[in-house]
Amino acid sequence: MQGYRYQAYSLHNYTKIPQIQKLPEEYRWAIEVVGRVLPFKTNSYVVNELIDWDKVPDDPIYRLNFPQPEMLVPEDFEAISSLLKRNAPKEAILKEAIRIRMKLNPHPAGQMELNVPQVNGKRLPGLQHKYYETVLFFPSQGQTCHAYCTFCFRWPQFVGMDDLKFAMKEIEDVIEYLQAHPEVSDLLFTGGDPMVMNAKIFGAYIDALLSADLPHLRNIRIGTKALAYWPYKFVTDREADEFLRIFERIVKAGKHLAIMAHFNHPRELSTEIVRKAIERIRATGAQIRTQSPVIRHINDDPDAWAEMWRTQVNLGLVPYYMFVARDTGAHHYFALPLVRAWEIFRSAYSRVSGLARTVRGPSMSAKPGKVQVVGVAEVNGEKVFVLRFLQGRNPDWVHRPFFARFDPDATWLDELKPAFGKEHFFFEEEEWPLPWKQTADAGVRA
Repeated sequence: MQGYRYQAYSLHNYTKIPQIQKLPEEYRWAIEVVGRVLPFKTNSYVVNELIDWDKVPDDPIYRLNFPQPEMLVPEDFEAISSLLKRNAPKEAILKEAIRIRMKLNPHPAGQMELNVPQVNGKRLPGLQHKYYETVLFFPSQGQTCHAYCTFCFRWPQFVGMDDLKFAMKEIEDVIEYLQAHPEVSDLLFTGGDPMVMNAKIFGAYIDALLSADLPHLRNIRIGTKALAYWPYKFVTDREADEFLRIFERIVKAGKHLAIMAHFNHPRELSTEIVRKAIERIRATGAQIRTQSPVIRHINDDPDAWAEMWRTQVNLGLVPYYMFVARDTGAHHYFALPLVRAWEIFRSAYSRVSGLARTVRGPSMSAKPGKVQVVGVAEVNGEKVFVLRFLQGRNPDWVHRPFFARFDPDATWLDELKPAFGKEHFFFEEEEWPLPWKQTADAGVRA
């Protein structure tokens, strides 16, 4: 299988994309304006293999990669647009862009104030520890992606504002932290996308972890969009074989390797190269799990989800999560009412076999934990949402059902009110433990 020339496109050179030249001026102007506030990057594979340019601007992969005018509220779009039209200084445009960004909830769900741990009095801004068993690691070399999703809740990683970033260079700090927390069984490499790293750097991280005294570290996860956006990484790129050998080392060391693959639309699974990449990764002993938010304008269709889950199972992947779009960035444009997200999940779930029903959702990664919308019901004459924690800051919250008043417009947990006349949800009345401040009882949590 032949290689493919990688070409990245951003705000600086997107006009070199031949298909862009054929688009109406209003679409090109939207890229210019919105791209000053929210990150924009795509590549030659996405442009040439995934986007159906005959259906632009309604094509879902186009909307997934190229900024849309409605991603900014009208007054903010106009503010940037007017500055650009009068050739305002770059500093003035950047100042206005920062003002707008700070309104977009850049770090939702308490990521900065609740999740960033410390070791020996030193804050570790490249780690997050929200749930007892799992630590997230943001390697500094993985703080970009092969292409940026327009809905991405980690958009602050890519806009050049260092005070909004999570990143860490030193794997020694990670190891020291894990040694102090024997309750942690899972380390998730995330970003950005750790699969933008070269094999030497990524291998150094992995080899340090495998040679450390970490018997409680059972699972290594890699969160990545590379399979969807640049599958050549694992097939024909110069270091493709070396990456696969690293995966094999993890498995041979007795660790479970889970590739947490982001697929937002069935078209991302349709090319020959992505199927070859999946085959090669699975041959190393790694397992590939799949996840995506349900996103208005992109995949808010049960047919798309059912097709995606069926295809994933057929390719040997494990459908894992349907998320709700997080309350950050262009949330007003991409978010769906919770009731609609549940309807899409339920309809798609009902159309697939049990092999695909490993998927969980729709789930909100909210401040107290991952909250699943189980359904809508009527209890004692009151229409309610039935909810439960799939994961919680307090492990005792997990799978405890609770109820919220039905709200047809609510898109996030903090828009819901307790049902049956209660003033607070049960978790709002309890102390929220911070796993990084304590070590769980290993006997209880083994």
